Amino acid sequence: MNIIIKPVITEKMTELGEKLNRFGFIVDKRANKIQIKNAIEDFYGVDVVAVNTINYSGKEKSRFTKRGAITGRTNSYKKAIVTLAEGETIDFYSNI
Repeated sequence: MNIIIKPVITEKMTELGEKLNRFGFIVDKRANKIQIKNAIEDFYGVDVVAVNTINYSGKEKSRFTKRGAITGRTNSYKKAIVTLAEGETIDFYSNI
């Protein structure tokens, strides 16, 4: 099972990374905190202190066009906020 899907790179998460040493990731919905911790430590080579997870449900979306109403649904996902040990960091921009 591929646990880490992608990192969350937003202004808020960048600020948390700089100030509190916390980083966000979109992860597999079936993964638990222990699996997430092991995957981050193996992939990035850092020491993880804590993992917090948030489950987001998909939302109904609709818009009105000339042909009528179009309805749909956004995807549900799971986000993990990972706190690293003091002095550790993850650089997402190093391979650009």
